[in-house]
Amino acid sequence: MVRIKPFAAIRPPREIVEEVASRPYDVLNSREAKAEASEKSLLHITRPEIDFEPMVDEHSREAYSKAVENFRLWQEKGWLVQDKKPCYYVYAQTMNGKTQYGLVLCAHTDDYSEGRIKKHELTRKDKEDDRMIHVRLQNANIEPVFFSYPDNAEIDSIVSARTAGTPEYDFTAEDGFGHRFWIIDDDPTIERITRIFKDIPAFYVADGHHRTAAAARVGAEKRLGNPEHTGDEEYNFFLAVAFPESQLTIIDYNRVVKDLNGLSPEEFIAALETDFTVEEKGAEIYKPDHLHNFSMYLDGKWYSLEAKAGRYDDSDPIGVLDVTILSDLVLDRILGIKDLRTDRRIDFVGGIRGLGELSDRVDSGEMAVAFALYPVSMKQIVDIADSGNIMPPKTTWFEPKLRSGLAIHKLE
Repeated sequence: MVRIKPFAAIRPPREIVEEVASRPYDVLNSREAKAEASEKSLLHITRPEIDFEPMVDEHSREAYSKAVENFRLWQEKGWLVQDKKPCYYVYAQTMNGKTQYGLVLCAHTDDYSEGRIKKHELTRKDKEDDRMIHVRLQNANIEPVFFSYPDNAEIDSIVSARTAGTPEYDFTAEDGFGHRFWIIDDDPTIERITRIFKDIPAFYVADGHHRTAAAARVGAEKRLGNPEHTGDEEYNFFLAVAFPESQLTIIDYNRVVKDLNGLSPEEFIAALETDFTVEEKGAEIYKPDHLHNFSMYLDGKWYSLEAKAGRYDDSDPIGVLDVTILSDLVLDRILGIKDLRTDRRIDFVGGIRGLGELSDRVDSGEMAVAFALYPVSMKQIVDIADSGNIMPPKTTWFEPKLRSGLAIHKLE
C-alpha cells in the first residue's frame, strides 16, 4: 500500500541526453568525475568540486554553492527542461543482453518513515547530511533512488504496451550498457498506475539508502516549516525508479585483506580447515557457483572454500548469509577484523570489476588475500527487510547503476 504520484520531470532534450546523463555521484571519486565530465555533464551538478582548480573539498560551502549555480545555468541554457505536465516514465536498462524495466515515479516520505519503504542497510549520518544539504539547497532530487517491488502483472502489461513504441531516449553509454526512456503522459494510464500501487505492499531500497533517508529528512524539515501542511505538497515526495523484483541483477561484492594477522599462508589454510573444506584450484580464476561456497586467492593460487554443515544457521536470515559466514569464521575468528566499517585492513570490490581485480591487488603486494562470494538473492534481501533486520556492510551490488540526469524532481 505505497503512495506514488507522477511529476513534471526536468530532463535533457533528446539530442543532448548522452552529453548530460552521467554515472551516479557515488560510483566516482572527484578525480574520476573531473576526467569523465563533458561540458554539459550532470557531474558538474552532482560533483561540483570538479569545476575548481585546484579542486575544492566536495563537502565545502563553495562546492555546494557551485552545484546550485550549475543547476540554474543548465536550465537557463536549455540543457535541462521541465515537462509541461506530471507524467510517469519508463526507464529500461540493458546489460549483457538482459533488460530490466523500471517506472520513474515519486514516492512518499511517509512510506519511508512508516516502514512501507523497507531498507536492508544502515546509513551513515555524514553521508545522509551531505545528501540532505544537496536536496535542501537545490530544492530538488537531482538523482533517483533505486527501488524494487513485488512483481505485478498489470504493471508489466502497461509497461510492455508503452515500450512497444519509440523511446524518447535511446543510447548506449561508454560502459556498454543500454538506456531507453519512454514518457507516460495520458491521464487514464497515469491514474491507473497510481491506483495499482495502492495495492503494492512495499518498496524495497535496492540502491540509494542515503538518498532515501536524506529525502525523508528534507520532507520532515519542510513540513515543520509549513503550518498549513497537508501531506500532498511536492516536498513530501522524492524521485525513484522502481523495478519488479524478478528483473533485477545482484552481483557479488567481494573482500580483500591487507595481511594474514601474523600467520603464514600454510598456517592460515590450516586455520580455515576447521570450518571449511579447502580445495586448491590452481592459477585459473575460480568463481563460487552456489551459496556457502567461496573462492579465495592467496599466494598466487585460487582455492574453493566450502562451509561445513553446522557452521551456519539456515533458519536465521542474517546468519545464513555468506557475508556473515565469512565475517564470523574468517575475518573475525582468524584475521581479527571485528568491524567492517572501520577496520582499514579490509577493502571491498564490486563484482562488476571481475575477479581478476582481486588477484591483481594481491599480486601487487597491496593485499595479502582475497575472497569472492556468491551473490545474495532478492529473496534474501526481502526476507531481511521484512523481518526488520539489517544486512552486514557491503553485501549487495546492483548492476547496472541508474544513469543520472534522465529525470529530476523539483520539490515545489
